[in-house]
Amino acid sequence: MEMDTLQEMFIDELKDVLSAEKQLTKALPKMAKAATDPKLKTAFEDHLEQTKGHIERLEQVFEIVEKKPIAKTCKAMQGLVEEGSEIIEEDMSEEVKDAALIAAAQKVEHYEIATYGTLATWAKLLGMKNAEKILRMTLKEEGDTDHKLTQLAESGINVAAA
Repeated sequence: MEMDTLQEMFIDELKDVLSAEKQLTKALPKMAKAATDPKLKTAFEDHLEQTKGHIERLEQVFEIVEKKPIAKTCKAMQGLVEEGSEIIEEDMSEEVKDAALIAAAQKVEHYEIATYGTLATWAKLLGMKNAEKILRMTLKEEGDTDHKLTQLAESGINVAAA
């Protein structure tokens, strides 16, 4: 698809991140099940609920731009989810697996932070104040989740794995 305007790129990226979030709703329950640390398990379960809210917000942004919320396969998220699946299947100690799951989850969060940051900036440039506000709310939550994962890793999970 040829894109000549930032508006077209914005919509294309919305479709991509919608796919990413939908893929996460399938991956997070598997990660929660594979986690052995109770706080990590809860973090994954909490993020699943948050992710469902992110999908609802994206649908609101699609309404703002008057487009149907149709996802376009996010290949980046496919790869990140596949890496997470490999960790789940890998034979390793519980402590190391939990540390590896955090690393995989943080890769996802960093991808989402980059995507939502870009979309919020583009929404601002395109004069879409409501879309920008919605996207910045999600951006903040993604950053908070990344911070929470860092705290879990540094407060004991990585130490136990070492």
